[in-house]
Amino acid sequence: MVDLHVFLKAVPDPRSRRGRWYSLTSILLVCAAAAVSGARTIDELAEWGARADTGLLATLGVRRHLLHWRHAPSRSAIGRVLERLNADALDAAVGAWLAHRRTAVTAAPGRRRVIAVDGKALRGSARPGQPRRHLLSAVTHGCPVTLAQAEVGSKTNETRHFQPLLAPLDLDGDVVTFDALHTVKANVAWLAETKKAHYVP
Repeated sequence: MVDLHVFLKAVPDPRSRRGRWYSLTSILLVCAAAAVSGARTIDELAEWGARADTGLLATLGVRRHLLHWRHAPSRSAIGRVLERLNADALDAAVGAWLAHRRTAVTAAPGRRRVIAVDGKALRGSARPGQPRRHLLSAVTHGCPVTLAQAEVGSKTNETRHFQPLLAPLDLDGDVVTFDALHTVKANVAWLAETKKAHYVP
């Protein structure tokens, strides 16, 4: 979690500067640690934080009060942040962290990454009167790591999100796979000429 902190600093804080006690990165790290431990709801995230010892909270960046107590963020504090957070920025930060970790472990001269671009409906995201949310993702083959992810309005809108999704990634020499939906001239030419990547539709 320590190096994740560096990447989470890129996520914009949706809160006013006044009245902040917890940094955004500390709240997100508490949520990440809780989620890895099995928490799935805001209540469970807050409960995990309430049970964490002060040493762990310090590692996650939670400040110590002048009276020497150190408490995890409350349910309401977590809820307010997650409700207003820029989800695309968080996806980008976590994806960059995962890509960094994978590169540090598996990088080898001449080794070529294979990356799949695919869209999926997000299970459990449907609400009364609203369809399920749909995400377009770039995920590595083999050891799966999500390098980039963006929400798209519907499955028919995926093609116009193809280039913005991959634009921040260094794809030089990589192989990108995707559905026939994305095999439009503009996309494949951009991959080959601008990103210097190979592709398999």
